[in-house]
Amino acid sequence: MFGLGTTEILVIALIILLLFGGRKIPELMKGLGKGVKSFKDGMKEVEKDVDINDEKKEEAK
Repeated sequence: MFGLGTTEILVIALIILLLFGGRKIPELMKGLGKGVKSFKDGMKEVEKDVDINDEKKEEAK
């Protein structure tokens, strides 16, 4: 995963735990999940718009 080993991942997790505390981490992950879902939905909408534009161009020919 991104060239990170087990030790690096554990150190990053420990730093996050120390910075935010155990109670804030679920809230952060929930917010991150919502952000990723929103991004994916936006990308699907853009792809749909591109497909519609491509179809219109083909019909015009």
